[in-house]
Amino acid sequence: MLASAQPLSTSSPWMNFLKFDKTTVAVQRFRSPWDARSCFTWHAPASMMRDGSEFKIPHVMSVAGSDSGGGAGIQADLKTCAARGVYCSTVITAVTAQNTVGVQGVHILPEDFVAKQMKAVLSDMQVDVVKTGMIPSVGIAKVLLQCISEFPIRALVVDPVMVSTSGDVLADSSILPVFRNELLPTADIVTANLVEASALLGGVQMETIDDMKFAAKSIYDMGPRNVLVKGGDLPASLDAVDIFFDGKNLYELSSARINTRNTHGTGCALASCIAAELAKGSPMLSAIKVAKRFIETALVYSKDIEIGGGLQGPFDHLLKLKNVPHRSLARCLFSPEKLLLYAVTNSGMNEKWGRSITDAVKAAIEGGATIVQLREKNLETREFLEAATACVAICRSKGVPLLINDRVDIALACDADGVHIGQSDMPTCTARCLLGSEKIIGVSCQTPEQAHRAWIDGADYIGCGGVYSTNTKANNLIIGLDGLKSVCLASNLPVVAIGGINSSNACSVMEIGVPNLKGVAVVSALFDRECISTETGKLRALLEEALGTQNGGN
Repeated sequence: MLASAQPLSTSSPWMNFLKFDKTTVAVQRFRSPWDARSCFTWHAPASMMRDGSEFKIPHVMSVAGSDSGGGAGIQADLKTCAARGVYCSTVITAVTAQNTVGVQGVHILPEDFVAKQMKAVLSDMQVDVVKTGMIPSVGIAKVLLQCISEFPIRALVVDPVMVSTSGDVLADSSILPVFRNELLPTADIVTANLVEASALLGGVQMETIDDMKFAAKSIYDMGPRNVLVKGGDLPASLDAVDIFFDGKNLYELSSARINTRNTHGTGCALASCIAAELAKGSPMLSAIKVAKRFIETALVYSKDIEIGGGLQGPFDHLLKLKNVPHRSLARCLFSPEKLLLYAVTNSGMNEKWGRSITDAVKAAIEGGATIVQLREKNLETREFLEAATACVAICRSKGVPLLINDRVDIALACDADGVHIGQSDMPTCTARCLLGSEKIIGVSCQTPEQAHRAWIDGADYIGCGGVYSTNTKANNLIIGLDGLKSVCLASNLPVVAIGGINSSNACSVMEIGVPNLKGVAVVSALFDRECISTETGKLRALLEEALGTQNGGN
């Protein structure tokens, strides 16, 4: 069973504080700066602590076949766990000869040697979660069941691999009764694709989402605590829709269907990512959502790489193969269209009009703001954190990203979607190390050189300006429309224009004719007005009209 997560206390004795200029960032005593954000993204169970001062490293043991092509099986599990910051040990059940064309051979390992591998790891290495892939024989299934009954684990993730994507049989049909009657009742979650679900249910065909829901409930009746039926191959769906059933609720989990040949090993990677998140202490549904996002990100990143000449290539779990410096998950997932109407709050204006930060953010979102940045200079840290946490909840409920200006510590503590930093703030590469790969980072830039540096250091977008003079930032350099255009043309990143922009000049900004200019950032024109939502709605309409005119002219 899964261990329950414990609240994280910022007053714990194992917290340290690092200072970067004016910014204070709370981090644990980890071995690398990438781990700093972990304490804010998942809460470690008490069972994962040693002597109250150090995290036990989350550990997944993968029991699966070896893929000589490196795309699926043990190799996929190792790469996925590495990408998710989890240690992965391995028990190899079979060695396959395969590539992007298909499987040319399968050699099943002797049962006694599979047992030796399992016992060697389980008896020594404090495994949190066992994830199974290719279980090619009844005997190996029995060995697995015996071993996990002897050694304590927190969760069992069963990926019932029976047939490869290329159609090659990887497990004898005689194993089905063992799956149904013995392995599934032991599982915390079963992750079955349409072919596997059909096999478990005796050949039931699935062509619709309703069929998948029926399958999820039917497999649940075999005994697992949770069931995920994966619909990546569902012919009637434009999106990749999976069905999750926890015994009470059915969830439709959708993600974009990525047009790529590089999908070999997605099922293995999804299951091992779920296992990795469970090993960290995440709840089941959260683990599944993270895993789907991870797969989607990797597929987007890998859609154009070429490895092998077959119909199904591998994808890049670690996002390294395209040789793009500091390529981030956020850059793959962040939608530049969210920059269209970028609302930046202001402490003084809120005080002037007697508004709270949350009231201002609510009004901006109601009016049509597509992204929000909290720029609060007058609040004490505790008060700012409380307000930011409330704003995160508001924005998440509406699907609007929320960024924090300058304060990486606040962004980490409230789990904001990212930060926006200036040239005199924390270096972008340092912010990326602290925030990890999944958060959004924007950087203010006024020159092509600064824009190029932001891309190299791991930013996801740049804010360029001031385009016009503004009273919200003293002594700000004015670069005008020509300066904005030159930075846009030199930038590899999406751009939002900043500085003195309002309803009278926003269209002129958007009409400079560069495709990576995605929107405008606005302060006074929204927040120094009596009705924020009304002004936001007017500006949103103007921007959409300007974009419509541009698109109509192309």
